[in-house]
Amino acid sequence: MIHYRGQGRVTNCRGVIGAISALLLATACTDIPEGVQPVTGFELDRYLGKWYEIARLDHSFERGLTRITAEYSLRDDGGVRVINRGYDAKSGAWEEAEGRAYFVKSPDVGQLKVSFFGPFYGGYNIIALDKSDYQYSLVSGPDRSYLWILARKPRLDASIVEDLVMQARELGFPVDDLIFVEHSGE
Repeated sequence: MIHYRGQGRVTNCRGVIGAISALLLATACTDIPEGVQPVTGFELDRYLGKWYEIARLDHSFERGLTRITAEYSLRDDGGVRVINRGYDAKSGAWEEAEGRAYFVKSPDVGQLKVSFFGPFYGGYNIIALDKSDYQYSLVSGPDRSYLWILARKPRLDASIVEDLVMQARELGFPVDDLIFVEHSGE
């Protein structure tokens, strides 16, 4: 039973409904934007390692951070360990978040679900990838408000960035709002 101040005793039905609603919303968040396809022929072993965030759409969880990286490694349960790290110049401190990711479909399709908080997952969709060397990728979330350009080095050739931005624009992402990440000191 849950007690609410001023309401006396009520059953935990509201809590159950809230939990079910949250789970349904979380499940929906593992999608890929309509009309966007994840890469196929994906090879996780080649994707593992450190990536630098070159550009992103703004979100509160990264706001104000520079020198952002993501590091991917294998988990014992077959999933992927995700360590996101960024520098907050205002506080003079590094911020780090650890998550876990799992394939939504088969391991050769670049569509994963990632969680940084309990049972709640969001879509991690690799929608463009340098398949020859795995040196850059374009990643979307479950909708068009999430987009990242990642690279193996802190700087990516301007012509490649331009191509990735053009691809994202053609897919309907608001690329005029992209934030280009500073990597000074790298």
